[in-house]
Formats: sequence, C-alpha cells, structure tokens
Amino acid sequence: MSPSSGDLFAPPPSSGPHIRIGIGGWNYAPWRNNFYPAGLVQRRELEFASRQLRTIEINGTYYGAQKAATYAKWAAETPSGFMFSLKAPRYITEDKRLADVGKGIGSFVHGGLAEMGERLGPILWQLPPSRPFDASDLGAFLEALPRALNGQPLRHVLEVRHPSFMDEHYVALARMHAVPTVFTDSPDYPSLADLTGDFTYARLMRSADGIPTGYAPDELDRWATRACSWAAGNDIGELPHAAPLLPGNKPRDVFMFFISSAKHRNPAAAMALQARVDGQH
Repeated sequence: MSPSSGDLFAPPPSSGPHIRIGIGGWNYAPWRNNFYPAGLVQRRELEFASRQLRTIEINGTYYGAQKAATYAKWAAETPSGFMFSLKAPRYITEDKRLADVGKGIGSFVHGGLAEMGERLGPILWQLPPSRPFDASDLGAFLEALPRALNGQPLRHVLEVRHPSFMDEHYVALARMHAVPTVFTDSPDYPSLADLTGDFTYARLMRSADGIPTGYAPDELDRWATRACSWAAGNDIGELPHAAPLLPGNKPRDVFMFFISSAKHRNPAAAMALQARVDGQH
C-alpha cells in the first residue's frame, strides 16, 4: 500500500467521544518492510502512518522543543481527524522544583504549537521516577499550565512514575485541576486508573515479541472493552486505583498508545485494537 492508496481506518466521527489508538513516533527502522511498505521513502512515513492510525505520541519534543515550521509540517502531512500527542520537554519536568517552571511551560506552549491547529491533541507531562509526590510543588505546576492557546482549549495529561503518587491526596489534587493521569500498563511504574480529568490516556507497555499483534487476542479484546467503557464515562474497577471509584460520569475521549517493549509489534497492536474498538463503539 502507498500513502495515497487509501486509509485503513476512516477518520473518527465528528460527534460523540472519540477513541484514538496509536503508537510512539513514526521513524523506527524495524517498521520498514514490516509496518511500512517496501520501498516507501522515509520522508513519507508520517504520511503513511497517520492513515493507518488515529494518533501518534511524539517523543522528540521530550528532548527539546521544535520549530514552528516543523509543527506545521507534521500537521500538513496528516489527515483530518488525526491528532498528535506531544511529550513536553524533559528540561521542564526534571527541574528541581516544578513550582519554578512557569517560564519553561510558556516557552514550549507558545513556541509554535499553535501551528498544529486541530491536529494538536494532549500535551503529556512525564515526571521522572525520582520525583515523589509533593502536593504543594505539584499544585503550583498544575496551576501554571495554560488552558487555551489562541482560543483553542489545551489538553494536559500527567504521567507519574514514583510510587508515592498511589495516594488519594494526589488523585484529589489532580481532580481539582482537572488534569488526567496516564494509566501505564507496565511492570515498572505505578499504574493509576483513577479518572482525574475529562479524557482518558493510557500507555500500554507489554507488547511481546512472539505475538504478531504484540498483545494476545484476548488481551486486545479486554482493552477494547475498557476503551469503550472509558469512552462511555465509566470508571473501571478491575484496574488499580489510589482512590475510591467515581460514579458514572460524562462520556470522554480516549487516547491509547502502544509504547516501548517489543516496539516492532506496536503498529500491528494499535491497528488490531482500533479495529476491535470500531466494532464495539
């Protein structure tokens, strides 16, 4: 298949909650002649990937903000209905005090993200495993996050990696600021499925090399059911929580990414899960 030969998945509907399944990045050599067709030139990989998936999490911004022209180029290569998630620069989230990073937040957000237009999805703020929960420091950080950019609402999501965040006080603070918490399906980091914002964001990190779709079919079935349940506004009791479950809530958008682990399997995993979700949702 060439990038111009048609989309594997139609864009999500214009109304109702959207469930977007994706991967991290698009430049990865083992995806060539695997996910990408033989002979596809590297400069067209984003064009192709964005027509097989509904979202991609950009990791490059974690190592440094990009130029406005780069954001505009990425947006121009993707179809209507597609959204990027951007990992915020680590120089912000790894600062000694989160309460002091307001200038860095502003520089990143106002440094060209507006060029992405409707393709701009969640901004992921990933805290390092060494940073424990500090309510005062984190509260100042969440307060500093801008909620709009040129009139367009911004969606922030927080990934926490220190065990001390498995605390109902953290959940209460995140809810007060309406910032979702990443659910990380990983053996290495704390996993919180507590609903703390108005959309859900999951990073699935257990792809297996020996399974063509990364996750076994029955696991993909379970994640499809969970994705649809989240989209309907439900809290999912079978997943780990730090606070009591919320009662039925309003429908919400869902973003799910297959990240790391057996990375060469992640595009197949994402497409298999999206197909299941589309069949249920």
